[in-house]
Parts: sequence; structure tokens; C-alpha cells
Amino acid sequence: MREKTTTQPIEDREWMPIHPAPPKIDRQPPTILRKRKIDHRSIVLGLLFILPIPIFLTSLAMGSVSIPLGDVVTILLGGIPQKESWSDIVIQFRLPKAITAILAGAALSTSGLQLQTLFNNPLAGPSVLGISAGASLGVALVILGTQLFGISLASLGEIGTYSTIIAACLGAGIVTGLVILVARRVQSSTSLLVLGLLFGYGTGAMVELLLYFSTAEPVKSYLNWTTGSFGGVTWEQLPIMSIGILSGLILAILVAPSLNRLLLGGNQAQSLGISIERLRLLVLVSSSLLAGIVTAFCGPIGFIGISVPHLCRGLLRTADLRWLFPAASLVGGSFALVADIIAQMPGGRSVLPINSVTALIGTPIIAWIILHQQRNLSS
Repeated sequence: MREKTTTQPIEDREWMPIHPAPPKIDRQPPTILRKRKIDHRSIVLGLLFILPIPIFLTSLAMGSVSIPLGDVVTILLGGIPQKESWSDIVIQFRLPKAITAILAGAALSTSGLQLQTLFNNPLAGPSVLGISAGASLGVALVILGTQLFGISLASLGEIGTYSTIIAACLGAGIVTGLVILVARRVQSSTSLLVLGLLFGYGTGAMVELLLYFSTAEPVKSYLNWTTGSFGGVTWEQLPIMSIGILSGLILAILVAPSLNRLLLGGNQAQSLGISIERLRLLVLVSSSLLAGIVTAFCGPIGFIGISVPHLCRGLLRTADLRWLFPAASLVGGSFALVADIIAQMPGGRSVLPINSVTALIGTPIIAWIILHQQRNLSS
């Protein structure tokens, strides 16, 4: 028997249009054709990459002997300038000095940025751990020790220069070792910062005692070293300095992701798998290496490591170290070049102490930082 089929009334059937509705068209243009919003940080960082170039060329052109920029470019490209003596001035004297200034500025600013992030202190810098004071103690021992034996460092030539550099490196290394040993026992970063300052005061007191019992000539030699200079590094010494600074910068780049997580707070960083003790040790090694190498070759140079990181934060408007590390290196190198140009007093014969120039530029910046923070707290 056939099963009886029931037909559904037309009114109850699901209505299906003969011609289906056209699909909805996305009125937005394809992803490839959409205008991408350019990040403010990308624009600023791109400009910072260009900034050192004109400053670098200006530093090669200006000095006691002014050289036209066109001739400077000709010399760098291997051409012959209007005067042959200009080639020796640029290649033998101004070019290594400009490269040294860029390396020193990048190293000090990166070191200061790491320490400010680690200690969460806006006024922390390479000098707070006593590294510069340790290098100064090593140099003072060499200068005053040779004087006791009736030997002048100037008469030793290259040996005297390298002995000063080695003594500064050893002094900075010893203080760094003490800070690292203390860091393993002290859990608080604030306590470590205070102990670093105490190390600096202690070594500074030892230097003052040595100077007190010395004669006028070694005191003058030591004071000339403390004023700082980018012009004392030769082509033979520049590769050694470059290797030390590049090693510290590479280590700083490697610890940047962990330092970024530390900005969230110590407990949050530990929950993300960050070892605070290991991170602190790596930051101390990197910062000490950068500051110690610069102090050994150029003397103690202040204010760059403190002021440049704040300039970069203000320009980029971010605390992300992935952006701040390259910006600090570029701005620090440019800052050092500008300070060196001012110290040379273009057109004059005298040279100003580089420390005085960096202090005159950096002091208003640090004062603005303090006043800006007080304004934010009051509001």
C-alpha cells in the first residue's frame, strides 16, 4: 500500500525567492588600498636616524680651522680638497674625535636608560654606582704613583696613555665587581642604589686624599683628565673602545624585553617568568661596561646619561624600551657631538672642558624634569 502523502499548504511553506538577494558589498576598500595610520614614534625615530648626519658633518667642518662642508664631503669620499692640509685635519684629528663622541654619547645614554628603568629613579645615571669614581681612583693612582718614582706620564708616550686607560678600566671593574657582589645579597633596588652612591663617595674621598698629598704637576695632570675629552682617542685605540661599547650595547638590547616587563611591576614581572636577580645582574654588567669604557678613554663625562633618556621619552611619548634604546643611542651621540662642537669654540684657539658644556646643556633639562614631576604631583 502506498503511504499517503500530505501536502503542506502554500501559506505554511517557507518562502524562497526566485531571485536571491544580492550579497552585501563591503564598502570599505581592500586592506592593501586602505590608508595606514603612520605611528608618531616611527616618524620621530626616522628623523632621529637622520639627525646625526648633519651634526657629524658640521663637527668635521668646524674648529680652529674652518673647512667648507663641500670639501669635508670630498675628503670623506676620497677626493682632493682645495688645501691638502685639510685632509690631515679631518682624517687624523676630527674624524676619530667625532666617532668617539658618537660612541660615548650612545653608551652613556643607554647606560642611563637601563639604570633609570631598573631603579625606577628618573635621576639615576652611570655615575650613581660609583663606576666613574672607581675609574678616577685608578687614574689617580697611576698619575700620582709615577710621580713618586720621578716618572712623567708624558715622557712615556703611548705606554703612559695605555697605562691610564688600563688603570681606569681596572678601577671601574673593581667597583663593578663590588656592586655585583652586593647585588646578590641585597634584594631591594633602592638599597643597591644607595650602596652604589656610598661606593662612589668612598672612592672619591680616597682620590681627594691622594691629591692632597701630591705636588702641583700631577694634580694638574689629573684635573685635565677629569674635564673629559673626545679628542684623546687615536685610530689605534678606537677599535678597542668600539668593541667594548658594542658589547655593552648588544647586551642592553638582549635584556630590553625583560626590562619592559619590569615596568609592569616586580611581582607582575616574576609572574611572567622574569628572574629579577638575574635581570639586575645583567643590567649592572651592561651599564658598568658602557660607563667604564667611556670613562677610561674619555674621562668622566656627566649629564648625558641622565638627561638624554628623558629627552627620548618626551619625544617618543612612550616607555617602551624597544623604541627608547635606539632613540637614546641616536640622541646621545648627537648630544655629545653638539657638546663637542660648542667646546671647540669654532674660530677660536681655546677648547672648553667637555664636562662643563654637557653640564650647561643638561642642567636645564634635569631642572625641567623635576619641575614637571612636581606639577604632575600637585595636579
